[in-house]
Formats: sequence, C-alpha cells, structure tokens
Amino acid sequence: MAEESHGLHVECIGAVLRITFNRPPANAFEVPMAQSLRSALQSASEDSTVRCVWLTGDGRFFSAGQDVSSIGHPPPAMVQQALHEIYNPCILLLRTMPKPVLAAVNGPAAGMGLGLALAADQRLAGRSARFVFGFTAIGLTADCGVSALLPAWVGPSQAIRMAFQEESLTAEQAEACGLVASVCEDSELEKQAGAWAERLAAGPTHALALTKHAFNRSVFPDLERRMEEEAIRQATAVDTADAQEGVRAFVEKRRPAFRGA
Repeated sequence: MAEESHGLHVECIGAVLRITFNRPPANAFEVPMAQSLRSALQSASEDSTVRCVWLTGDGRFFSAGQDVSSIGHPPPAMVQQALHEIYNPCILLLRTMPKPVLAAVNGPAAGMGLGLALAADQRLAGRSARFVFGFTAIGLTADCGVSALLPAWVGPSQAIRMAFQEESLTAEQAEACGLVASVCEDSELEKQAGAWAERLAAGPTHALALTKHAFNRSVFPDLERRMEEEAIRQATAVDTADAQEGVRAFVEKRRPAFRGA
C-alpha cells in the first residue's frame, strides 16, 4: 500500500520500503516534509517486515535540499532547534537503523539532499546524478551530517574542493572515488535499484545490521555529537549578512556578492 505525505511517496514493495521524494520541481524539503520523512524512517526502523529501505527522487532531482526560498531569515535558535529535533534524526535513523539503506540518486543531490544520500549504506547513480555541497554557495555551512559523512566517503581534499570551490561530483566521478557503487543509464536506474534492494532484503539482515553497527563504530563513532556541533555552527552562519545575501541571490537567480560579514 502506498501513502502520500507532504511531498513523500512511501510504498512497500515486498520487504522493501521505497521512499520517493516528490515535491516538484526540485524535491526540496520544508519542515512538514522532513517531519514526514522522520516518521517514515522511524516506522521502517521498528517494522520487522521491512528488511531494506530504498530512497530516491521523482523527476529530474534526487533532492535539492532545504527549500531556502521558503525559509526567509529564521532566528538562529529556530534553525538549531529544527536541526536537533527534525533534520538530524533523519540522518541518524538512516545510519543506525538495523537494516540496509539504498539510495538511488537520479539527479542532483545538494545540501540536505546530499546528506540523505551520504547517510545511505550504498548509493547507485543514474548518469544525470550530481553530488553538490551547496551550503557555502548561499553563505551557510554544512548540516545534516555532511561535514562528517562527506570527508569520510570521498576524502578531505575532495570534500574541501566541493565546499570551497563549489565543484560538484558527476556520477562517474563519484563512482571513481568510491562514493557510488555503480552508475547506469537514467532509464535503467529504477530497475537496477529495485534489483539491488530486493537482493539486500533477501540477505542475512541480522548480520548486515551487526556489520553496519561495527562500521559505524569504526568510521562514525561520534556522528550524533558532530551533528549537534553542526547545528550550532549553522545557527551562527544563518545570522550573518553573507547568508542573507546568499539566500536573496538564490531566490533572485543571481550570483551573490559576499562581503565576509
């Protein structure tokens, strides 16, 4: 049975729970959509009949991240609270749920969308996929676990290039650096992702969960604490003149004029 909720399409396909971001034109998130995602992930984590979670986007985007056109200039305390209570738990659920998570990246994944892709256990990509840091382009800093997950997957040097130079990774580049497990034609992505998800769901999911826990302990032992620090930094960044200029420029579709203030 499929459900629609605030820009999410949630459907059980056998033992696979498929969550599709479906908020045109770019599948950007706002608070109700993030709340729905948190609820869906919590339910999936606790439901023994769900043996694999599959994330993807509808249309040309995986997700452009937070819908900055709708946030205006929120108070820093509100930003920190929203990250703590809504957005960060989505990333933690993906990383800690005792079942495999597959992201089928069908187009650009930016900002929070990049965080969701990075939080999956494995990523498949269509040729139109792009992995975009996004935050610094509008005068903000990383949140949703990106500051911890991105350097871990692609290395510090590549992460800095993406953040400082606004360089995105193509699907092929992401595969070359190990971020993506496989690249296929866009038209084949759904079929391939479905086959991978079914194979994961049919596997020894208890052993996979234990292995996931071990890898988390090795690579991301303090992810929750680091995301809380991200929230503090983002609350600082959002109150700067550069962030206000960055959001205005994004909405007005022009290049921002940052002043370092």
